[in-house]
Amino acid sequence: MNGCDALESEISCLTVLIQGDIQRVAKTREQRFLGKIPERRAHCLGGDHAIGVLSQSPWLDWPNFWAAGDSSSLSPSTLLASTFFGPNERGINSALYELELQRIELIKFNLFDNSGTYQTYITGRDGRAGPVLQTWPEMQLPPAHPNYKDVKGDQEQVCRGALIRFRTVTGICNDIYNPLMGSTHQLFARNVQFDVTFPDLDLNEMTRNRHGDRLGLLKPDPQVISRKLFTRTQSQPDKCQSGYGLPGGLEEAECDYKKAPSLNVLATFWIQFMTHDWFSHVEETSDQPAWMTVGCTAQRIDNIEQPLTKEEIQQLGCRPDDRINVAPVADDAPPASFMHDGRSYLTRAPKTTRNYVTAWWDASQLYGYDERSSQRVKRDPEDAAKLLLIPVRESVDKSDKLGYLPIFETDDPINPEWSGQEATAFPDNWSIGLSFFHNVFAREHNAFVEEFRKQAARAPDTDSGLRNPAEPEIIIRHQDVTPDELFNVTRLVISAEIAKIHTVEWTTQLLYNEPLYRGMNANWHGLFHKHDAVSEALREIIRQLDDTDNTNNSFHAAFAGGAGIFGLGNHRYEGTPFYSLVDRNRKDIWTLTNNDDINGGVNHFGSPFSFPEEFVSVYRLHPLLPDLIEYREWHSNPNVTRQKIPIIDTFRGKATEAMRQKGLANWALSMGRQRAGELTTQNHPRFLQTLKMPHLQSSTRQIDIAALDLIRDRERGIPRYNEFRRQYGLKQLTSFDDFIDPRLSEDSSVRREQEQLVHTLREVYGQHRCDESKLITNAQLNENKSPINDCLGHPDGSLVDNIEDVDAVVGWLAEFKRPHGFSISETQFVVFILNASRRLFSDRFFTSSFRPEFYSTLGVAWVMHNGPGPEVMEEEMPNGHQQAVSPLKRVLLRTLPELADELQSVVNIFDPWARDRGEYYSTQWQPRHGAEEDKAFAQ
Repeated sequence: MNGCDALESEISCLTVLIQGDIQRVAKTREQRFLGKIPERRAHCLGGDHAIGVLSQSPWLDWPNFWAAGDSSSLSPSTLLASTFFGPNERGINSALYELELQRIELIKFNLFDNSGTYQTYITGRDGRAGPVLQTWPEMQLPPAHPNYKDVKGDQEQVCRGALIRFRTVTGICNDIYNPLMGSTHQLFARNVQFDVTFPDLDLNEMTRNRHGDRLGLLKPDPQVISRKLFTRTQSQPDKCQSGYGLPGGLEEAECDYKKAPSLNVLATFWIQFMTHDWFSHVEETSDQPAWMTVGCTAQRIDNIEQPLTKEEIQQLGCRPDDRINVAPVADDAPPASFMHDGRSYLTRAPKTTRNYVTAWWDASQLYGYDERSSQRVKRDPEDAAKLLLIPVRESVDKSDKLGYLPIFETDDPINPEWSGQEATAFPDNWSIGLSFFHNVFAREHNAFVEEFRKQAARAPDTDSGLRNPAEPEIIIRHQDVTPDELFNVTRLVISAEIAKIHTVEWTTQLLYNEPLYRGMNANWHGLFHKHDAVSEALREIIRQLDDTDNTNNSFHAAFAGGAGIFGLGNHRYEGTPFYSLVDRNRKDIWTLTNNDDINGGVNHFGSPFSFPEEFVSVYRLHPLLPDLIEYREWHSNPNVTRQKIPIIDTFRGKATEAMRQKGLANWALSMGRQRAGELTTQNHPRFLQTLKMPHLQSSTRQIDIAALDLIRDRERGIPRYNEFRRQYGLKQLTSFDDFIDPRLSEDSSVRREQEQLVHTLREVYGQHRCDESKLITNAQLNENKSPINDCLGHPDGSLVDNIEDVDAVVGWLAEFKRPHGFSISETQFVVFILNASRRLFSDRFFTSSFRPEFYSTLGVAWVMHNGPGPEVMEEEMPNGHQQAVSPLKRVLLRTLPELADELQSVVNIFDPWARDRGEYYSTQWQPRHGAEEDKAFAQ
């Protein structure tokens, strides 16, 4: 029967080919691709597996294509099996096509800048369409800015000289024509239409139709949602103690949690390490604003909102007396509007918020983002190119001689609660994971400096590759590089390393399947990176597209998928005919004297780069955290868990103390081997629901972080889940039952668990009698092209689920049907597709300025090869790929050499280190050779 299915799949493909049945980029928002394809095409790309009940669900179709899952997704057909035209390659390539189509449409329909440029984006300027504009007066430095005169003030501003040589502390002059873009204190953008944000404000008729009077900042009650939909059930609560474990970190402690099959705790703390670099809504030195309650006051009983009784409060375990500060707002005055082509638009969202760190991927959490944070970065007094690392342990581990970050001193500009922590630029919410990654990359910083010094010692008069934009013709020899210059070069290298790790290592483990492995590597290297002539041809095409007015940005994004975003525009060759691009003797005429060469690789797609609030929201990943860390020691038996250390005991200064007592290598082993939590409902860490924070102005001095996540999203105007999906070009759900994985049999215990969750959703969010006369969205249409109304396809007047009211984070945690290997939901994923690409496309130092003139010759090679020397390859071929040793693996081998044996069989640092990766994209929890005695595999 499998053989018949494969044969019929080929017949379906022939039919599709004859009929030209292929999806194209939508011209209008209502026509966009929703991730669903016709049945015949689905059968072509995945056989019977890709059609049936799944084709009728709201979820994406591409994960059901041939080879898009584990080995069970591989085609049984031997016909053209290993060729480009075979079913497996056809499935993978079609999945990549659909992902690229989604990215292009997201770029086309989901850019909403809050800083004053949106009207120009819609109307255009001087005969040029808005989506191809690349400069904006709003992105010029204001007269009060200290560098105003350096960019020629009120004339056409262009950054020059020292401002463009390295990453500036505040993030200005990354784009030399838009100095302010991406710098500190800029407004967060949006990825959704302005008029669908802040739904609780009832600002327009469609919002009122969509939600009725059911929403408010604390409605439905966030603490009730937390306790009913987020709480981890404990089989032995006396051994968990609400996440605080047992005294002394006894190994007998036990806090149950649903475990991710192929993601470890290092991956969990990695994303905290990243977000510290990307966004912060709070100015460090600002006074606390007003305080507010955070719920635990009401719940629905029989579909009616009723006050909680004392008994119900006790049963839920929530706290009515909790208080938290009100989230800061930059501007809440009513936004202006404008007309274009007969339609009214808002110029910005009803409220705006500000980012107090740089939006660039510039390792600002390590190096600083303003003058105050930079003062916290300790340089080595004996070599100012290095970060200060000091000995703190008695050389227990091989790497201890490399040192640890020093602790803050009394005169450092810090908040009082940071006392006792390691000195670094962004020390808020300090944890053992942050301590780990900050120490590792401080060591990596110094490793690069030492390698550069070695080259300078061997050949002091040789060309370092560096150039000063103020004197571009002067060769800078290795011996001429000053410590301060080398420090800034090293920051460029470390920033690029971190971006590469996140793109090709963290993300490919978070989204563990073949299409995403190829897709994320294509974002960085390009789909054709092993075919130099093709890649170079594509890069030249992209450069020429950028030279053409009113270029369709769809072409730019699509071609970049083949050429790779990283390094776009960092070469310019003589001659333009495409046939000459394979000429190996062509001359690179890129030059520091040409501003368009320096800046020529970036593309902002008509909207200045900044993070949108929706991007912040999808990084609410707290279920990844376990309550207890299973502590191990590398020099004893790594298979043995020696303690269960509560994470709550490794916050702030306790993290620093724990790091110094137990050592970097042991914490690496512990977090590397332990599985992260699964991103699903009823799986939040218990300690985060009872987190003690002494500075809070409340009688409890506690806060429920899970509830706070909901409140912050509501304060910042995140649309509720169903409209969120429609805004991003995904199909809507029509009832809570749609969350149930349609692949599960009726008698499955997992299905029953999901059905119980649906019952709880109904209990929390309720139902209402629908009215089909009420239109609820203009983002999409029904399949018959009619407007979507309050009944969502149900009969008029019927009792329907309040699916429109579900908070976004609740919705994506409840997505039980996910692509194979996805630790996150498909709803979160589409936000990544857009914004992960944009932050590469927009950054000059990842595109046209990724050159030796800025990074040094050693720096370019270091980033490209994941360290010094030539690229090192894995001995095996994981998932069929000849693969370089991953960037973070090489970082750990340099900074924690004692872990070489443990890491030998590790392919991806974010995969649990003792897990056998098995055959093709297996997520099975099986031990690798030598880890059979690890008790973690008996659970």
